[in-house]
Amino acid sequence: MSIKGIIFDINGTLSDIHTNEWHDDIYRVLSNLLSYQGISLDADAVKSLYFEFMKKQRTANADRHQEFDAVAIFRDIIAQHATDFTRALPKEKLQQLPLILAETHRAASRFHLHLYPGVADTIRQLQQKYHLAIISDAQSAYALAELHAVGLSGYFDPIIISGDYGYRKPELRLFIAALSAMKMDSTEVVFVGNDMYRDVYGAQRLKMKTVFFKSNQGTQEKAGVKPDYIIYNFPELLNAISFFEK
Repeated sequence: MSIKGIIFDINGTLSDIHTNEWHDDIYRVLSNLLSYQGISLDADAVKSLYFEFMKKQRTANADRHQEFDAVAIFRDIIAQHATDFTRALPKEKLQQLPLILAETHRAASRFHLHLYPGVADTIRQLQQKYHLAIISDAQSAYALAELHAVGLSGYFDPIIISGDYGYRKPELRLFIAALSAMKMDSTEVVFVGNDMYRDVYGAQRLKMKTVFFKSNQGTQEKAGVKPDYIIYNFPELLNAISFFEK
């Protein structure tokens, strides 16, 4: 079969991003923001609660490749520590507050975000011929906004985000969900990613062709896993797709 679709990972494949969720300044910012909502927690307490609730989510999730829900973490923190002042806030604000806190957490933890060289032009060329989609281990609270921030909104359909499902790659259900939305057989699709386990191994279990982008992120080796093609610069993807079309 000829290639009809290409599925991409985002972080480490399209975008070069560096975050640090353990940095103390993140939780100082969140502590200050929570104080405006009537919740008094010092930075250390916010940090401890964040990882405590994340651990509880994963413990309660029976899936082998559990994913957490960042918005739910802050919803639980608010519910546990709300005061009369908090409960008196406008209903609309209370509804949006967990999302705002999740976005703030991500923003404060992010040190840089930009596309790898040649990504934008390569994606534009590929879109002219192929159906492009995404499967990303991320949170919708910020993944879609980050895709927009680097100028790639509108190129991909579907965009499958692990945080919406409760499990992450290499869980087969994510790949199956993308293929179903694309209305394509796995043999018609190439998966492009930077993680030998989550991306290459996951996609190959459904017999997809795989391109491993050897970037500065992700698991570089996995015993028994060999991609169909390796690229070292993103524009080389055009050569990889041409190789599969022969």
